[in-house]
Amino acid sequence: MSTFERLDPLVQHHIVNTLGWRELRPLQEASIEPVLRGDHCLLLAPTAGGKTESAMFPLLSRICSERWVAPSLVYICPLKALLNNLGERLDRYTRMLGRRSAVWHGDIGQSTRKQVRFDPPDVLLTTPESLEAMLISANADMRAHLRSLQAVVVDEIHAFAGDDRGWHLISVVERLVGLAGHELQRIGLSATVGNPDELLSWLAASSQGRRSVVQPPAEKVGSPEVTLDFVGSLENAAVAISRLHRGEKRLVFCDSRSRVESLAGLLRASGVNAYVSHSSLSAPERRRAEEAFAGGDDCVIVATSTLELGIDVGDLDRVIQIDAPTRVASFLQRMGRTGRRADKSRNCLFLCTTDDALLQGAALLDLWLQDYVEPIHPPPLPYHIVAQQALALCLQHGGIGRSDLLLELRRLPLTHAMDQEILVRILDHLEQECLLETDGVRYFMGEEGQTSYGRRHFLELLSVFTSPPVLTVTDGRSELGMVDQGLFQASAGEGKLISLAGRGWRVQRVDWKERRVYVSPSETSGKTVWLGASRGLSMIMCRNIRKILTSAEIVPSWSQRATERLKQLRDEYSFLKPEGTTFLRQATGGIKWFTFAGDLANSALGRALVNRGVDTKKVDDYAVAFGEEITRDQLESALAGLNESEVLSSGTVNTEAEKTLKFAECVPADLRAAEMTARLCASSDVRIVLGEHRAYIL
Repeated sequence: MSTFERLDPLVQHHIVNTLGWRELRPLQEASIEPVLRGDHCLLLAPTAGGKTESAMFPLLSRICSERWVAPSLVYICPLKALLNNLGERLDRYTRMLGRRSAVWHGDIGQSTRKQVRFDPPDVLLTTPESLEAMLISANADMRAHLRSLQAVVVDEIHAFAGDDRGWHLISVVERLVGLAGHELQRIGLSATVGNPDELLSWLAASSQGRRSVVQPPAEKVGSPEVTLDFVGSLENAAVAISRLHRGEKRLVFCDSRSRVESLAGLLRASGVNAYVSHSSLSAPERRRAEEAFAGGDDCVIVATSTLELGIDVGDLDRVIQIDAPTRVASFLQRMGRTGRRADKSRNCLFLCTTDDALLQGAALLDLWLQDYVEPIHPPPLPYHIVAQQALALCLQHGGIGRSDLLLELRRLPLTHAMDQEILVRILDHLEQECLLETDGVRYFMGEEGQTSYGRRHFLELLSVFTSPPVLTVTDGRSELGMVDQGLFQASAGEGKLISLAGRGWRVQRVDWKERRVYVSPSETSGKTVWLGASRGLSMIMCRNIRKILTSAEIVPSWSQRATERLKQLRDEYSFLKPEGTTFLRQATGGIKWFTFAGDLANSALGRALVNRGVDTKKVDDYAVAFGEEITRDQLESALAGLNESEVLSSGTVNTEAEKTLKFAECVPADLRAAEMTARLCASSDVRIVLGEHRAYIL
């Protein structure tokens, strides 16, 4: 019997006759056996490799052959837009088998919600936050429906696993297991994972079931067309885009919303049909842009990472990257949006506007050529998520005994490495802060808990992230998107020019009570700045930048302009050695310690040296800079005996940084500080730097 013939006959029939498929993709073939067997699976293939069908065809086969009761499958995505996009495809697959699917998230209307509650679908497409809402809702019908679940699919799993949203997701899945009373098969989908076995272990958590990483050899396709170019400014990048690849559909990535808006404005001024997509646009505005782009030909859409995931904007001709992403995985996702037609190859053009961006782009492409993809690690010590789950469990059960609550928390994967004492301390703190209260037998939501997170305010409990304070921008009756309130805190705002959705707007008035900015169209564009810290580079990226600077190699994918500028940068950094770290006396005074360890490690080292009396002036991804009076003897004395433990415990966590943890007030202060400290820097990076040879050019 062939692998395909293992599928239920009804599924086989519709794949061949309804969909008209002559064959399955390699991942789709390879996934049938382990998924039908009930394994927990991680399915890996490049973008557009058919991952959704790889999971769904054998799962739909199990729904048919094993007569699963609806709802039997939850399909989880990181973005509502991705859910909406997938909803139509999965609706077709389920309907051809006489089954149903439905999308459920915060933007779904009440009529659809009522229908799902009354007659649940076989496949429910949703987000972790919406699943949490079902679990803690006062409406018990949905919780009762969820007891029939048999499997969970997590799409774009890499988008969850590397941050606290992943801890929240895995906790909700474990609570679904408890509700169902039996194990749930778990299937993760991704195009870009550097540590698949570890990621699957995280997804399967405490389950004893069999596990399978499914990653068939990549299909033979033409070599990607990748070019690294240096243009020197965003204005020059706009000129290049306006002149290159005319008549083609181009997706341009910028790694900030401000640059998206600026570039789109420059392109429109050059006569380019340009659209924008980023998270601060309203959903309707973003959808209009994406639909117009999907139906166009000679056009450009400028986006942040919102279009990095698998949202369909039609067949693309080109991907253009302004500067460079910080991760190889992001580059692979973005380049994977191209080459989906038989006559097109995958491609990506880097237009670098600064020297640092050029070095970063060259280092990233070098890592890619080495087949490197970053490993994904969940954040350490997620104490605040433990507190969030304790509150959610109290709401879910309408009150719960202390021993039962501890038992349920202990079942969650995020607590497996925590001592029982930690969990007890978190519960005691919640009680002391009146977030929980007890009658001596059971825990209930306390007065403060009801005010902040009770059922009337439970939406605050659903997300582990806090969005920055924003104001909604409105033109007449149309919502355009959001801007940070800091734009208007120093002035009344009236008459101010801003840019949003790639167009200029003049502010008519700011209504702080409604948290709205009322605008009218303007021919002149202003500048809109969104708050938020930029991410520093990883140590492996920084070390690869040093490799580029200390090498003489010229790479074929570098343009002539990029090659010439990189040669100049190599001359400027000619003092560097390929190994070890270097102390260099600056022409302007002071000493710079070039570690190429990344901002987080360098910041930790800088704090430790300050504690040892060294005048530390500035820290960046490449180096730590010291004051003008510093001497070699002072540096050697300060570094003598400095160890990893002292470096990692050297800094007091900024109270503003602690506020980035949404449930920070739910955790004792010392645990909160320990959590933030553990997340500030990887101990292995510090250990490497302290153990390396140090050269002095003074």
